Amino acid sequence: MRKVLNLKKTIIFLVVPALIAGGIAWWIVKRTNNRVQVEVNVHINREAIYLSVYAEPPQFAIWLENAETGECQTVFVTYRVSRGDWEGKADVPVALPRWHDIFRGGKAIRVKDGDEVAVSGATPKDEYFRIRAEVKPGSEWILWMEMNLAGDYNDFYRQFNRETLQEDEYSCGQPAILYRTELRATEGATYIPEIAAMSLWEDGLNRVLPVDSTITTARDVFDQISVLLVKPKPVIFNKNKVEKQDVLK
Repeated sequence: MRKVLNLKKTIIFLVVPALIAGGIAWWIVKRTNNRVQVEVNVHINREAIYLSVYAEPPQFAIWLENAETGECQTVFVTYRVSRGDWEGKADVPVALPRWHDIFRGGKAIRVKDGDEVAVSGATPKDEYFRIRAEVKPGSEWILWMEMNLAGDYNDFYRQFNRETLQEDEYSCGQPAILYRTELRATEGATYIPEIAAMSLWEDGLNRVLPVDSTITTARDVFDQISVLLVKPKPVIFNKNKVEKQDVLK
C-alpha cells in the first residue's frame, strides 16, 4: 500500500509540473499566432561618422505611414530630436525637417492611454541598431526613415559660406536624407529601403527635394538597411516599451 502511495506521489510530482510547463509553453506560443512585427535593422558606418566635424552618432527617425489613410506613427526617434535637447536650443527642426513637419504639426495618429506619439530612446552608440513595431497582419504601409549627421560638411554645404556670408547655425551639414519602402505585413517578407529624397528646412517650411550631386558622404552613413516582417518572440512578460504600443491597423 505504501509503495502504491509513493508511486502516486512520484507520478503527481513529475506529471503536474510537466503539465503546467506544457500549458505555459502552449500559452506563450499561442500569443504569437496571427501577429506580425516590422523589424528594422540598420548598420551605421562608423568611418562616415568619424569623418564629420563632431564625430557624434546621427540623429534619425523611423515612422510608418498607412498606405490607405496616410496617417503616420513614429516607431523610433533619437532622444535629442524627440525631447528638443539641443544644448540650450528648444527645438531644431532643421535636423529632421520631415519628421518635425509631420509629428510636430499634429498630423500623426495618437496611441491610446495618453502615451506619447513618439517612442523615443537613447541615441544609438553602437554601429548596429534594431527595433520592432507590431502591425495588423495583411496591412499595407510605407516605412520612412530620416537621417542627419551633424557636421558632415562638403563643398556644397559648408560650415561658413564665404559667398553668402552665412554660417550653418545648427551645424547640420548636408541635408537630412529620406529613405522609403512600401511593405505588406506578411510574415517572412523582406524589404530594402532606398534613398528617396533629401529634406531641408528653409524659412520655416519643410522642403522635400530629389537627391542630387550635392549630397556626398551623407549617403554612406547608413550602409546597410533591411526591413523584415517577423513573428513576435515568445515571451511571458514584455518589458520592451516599443512592443507595448498599440497594434497599428
